[in-house]
Order: sequence, then structure tokens, then C-alpha cells
Amino acid sequence: MTESQQHPLVTIITVNYNQTGVTCELLESLRHISYPNIEVIVVDNASPDEDPSEMKTRFPEISLIISKKNLGFAGGNNLGILQAKGEYLLFINNDTEVPVDFLEPMIIRLLENPELGMISPKIRFHHSPSIIQFAGYTPLNPYTLRQELIGYRQEDKGQHDESIETFSIHGAAMMVPMKVVKQVGLMADIYFLYYEEHDWAFRIKREGYKVFYEAGSLVYHKESISTGKESPLKIYYISRNRILFARRNYSGLVFIFNLIYLTLIAVPKNSLVYIIKGRFDLFKALWKAIFWNFTHYRGLDSNPTLSG
Repeated sequence: MTESQQHPLVTIITVNYNQTGVTCELLESLRHISYPNIEVIVVDNASPDEDPSEMKTRFPEISLIISKKNLGFAGGNNLGILQAKGEYLLFINNDTEVPVDFLEPMIIRLLENPELGMISPKIRFHHSPSIIQFAGYTPLNPYTLRQELIGYRQEDKGQHDESIETFSIHGAAMMVPMKVVKQVGLMADIYFLYYEEHDWAFRIKREGYKVFYEAGSLVYHKESISTGKESPLKIYYISRNRILFARRNYSGLVFIFNLIYLTLIAVPKNSLVYIIKGRFDLFKALWKAIFWNFTHYRGLDSNPTLSG
């Protein structure tokens, strides 16, 4: 093998929004990785309160793309893809940090298994570095749209050290070959936040590729720095996009049962919980998400492509 075959160029893409300090911590950790052939692209999603040029000053080796408006997670990453030169693309949250040798196991796995279309590493919590956040996903229940993170909040004692095919990947760190992106298209930016990675995984699997969890690779995730826990923003997009995901990926009786579950069980239950907690801001965000789906009918199944 030539050097370029052993170490193909990897484009690492991360999206920043008002978290320059946090993003710089990721960039510092990337400076020390052992993989020899990378380019790093930072997309600033129109941060309103910070000057993103600080990142370029501190890390001149990166490519900095400054968006004129906030395009969300999918749209920001798509901007990075359009500039990427790598044979493989690693999408990684700005609120992560990486060990020195985290990249090699994923690259080796992809090189040896061309049928793989996406791969995610093991993810642990940064604030509790021995506790697992992600070691794969259980299958998605098509009627409730619920699935479980394998290993979630377990102490890592090696019980999830087997690399396996998984139902979906984790948006905090996922690698996709550029050839797959060219075939399947970019992330669906209609989601803005949440569910876009699962939608992408569905599309990639429909093209015959497999999705994989790589236990030999590790990333540390700081979790919810940018959106907060149970914020109205988070509740709105998760609730809106849960229904949108069903509309884009299911049909017939499965879709009907899914809507019945959401409207008769999930939405009333969550509404009651928010009222009891006195979280009327979350109640309002939930119902705003529901009404969005009633008022948006067209263009929901379109996907952006590299060719525009």
C-alpha cells in the first residue's frame, strides 16, 4: 500500500455557534492526534456574540467558514462538506475532545469493509470519563420512534468493547466516506437540529450500506453545552423533528400507528408533565412543534446534493 492508501485524507468538520472557547478545546486536542493526514474545517454558524476569527488566529492550520446565517447542525455541516477534500469525512461536535489515537480504528475499519457507510466511535461523558454515553443503538421502534443508547450511563468495564453493526450512529461523532455522500446526498437541512443523523443513516442503509459502532475508537462528549437540558429550543426541535422523521421515512399502517401513538399518548403525556412542573415554556415549545407539522406540507422529502 502507498502512504495515501494507508492514510487517506480525512476531513474533520465541526460546527461552532457562540462557543469559541469550547471549540478551541476540541481543536487543541485535534492538534495532538497521531493520524498523519487530516484537514480541519470549522463552520461558524453566524455566532451573534463572538468573533470566530479568534479560532483562525489560534489555529492557523484550520479552514474557517463563516456562515452569514445560522443553518443549524445539518446545514452547517453541509457547508463544510462542500469545501472538504477528504476521502473520509468525520463530523464531530465542537463540545468534544479526542484521545491521540482515536482516528485510526475507524479508518482501518472502513478501509477493510467497503460495505460500511457510516461509523461512530464509543463515546464517554467528558465530565465522567469512565461513563459511557454511546456504544451503539438498539433498533428503532417504528410505532413509537423510540430507541435506546447501548451502554448509556454505564461504567465502562469493557462490556461494550466489541465492534458491531448498529441501527444508527451518534451525531456527536460520525464518519462517512465521501463516496457515500456523493451517492446518497447531504444531510437533510430541513431538520435544523436533532434527528438529521438518524435520517441520514436511514437513507444510507436504503442504498445497501451498513452502519457500524467502532469500540476501538473513543471520543469524550461534554453534552448539551450549546442547547442546554430541557430548553425550549431543544424540546421544540426534538418534538418537531420526531414527527418530521416519521413523515419522511414511514408510510401506510406504520405511519398511521406512529401518528396515533404521538397524538394520543406521547404529546398528552409530555404536556401534562410540563404543566405539573410549571414549565409552560416547554409546553408552548411542544405545541409550537406540533403545529409546525400541520402547517408545512411541501418539500419535506427533498435532500440537498453535492451538485446543488
